[in-house]
Amino acid sequence: MDNKTYFLYLLVMAGSTYLIRAVPFAAVKRIIENRFIKSFLYYIPYAVLTAMTIPAIFTATGSVISACAGLVIAVILSVLGKDLTTVALISCAAVFITELFL
Repeated sequence: MDNKTYFLYLLVMAGSTYLIRAVPFAAVKRIIENRFIKSFLYYIPYAVLTAMTIPAIFTATGSVISACAGLVIAVILSVLGKDLTTVALISCAAVFITELFL
């Protein structure tokens, strides 16, 4: 890829990222009081994070079985209220142990 194409892509990406963040601030001048919109905006980060993480879980390991084992362990630990570091470490260990047996 030449420099001209790279900087064009970089400019488009930076512009779209800036617009997504700046337009709501410019368009909404007052506090949002609608319960539906507030709850919708509250859950957007979780939905985006889930949409990016779940496909990566199934493609990051050597097999789908170990990926499922890690996902199940992560969900169980997070439902039990464990912190992020504990969930990540134990899930990685579950994937590693599952891969050893496969």
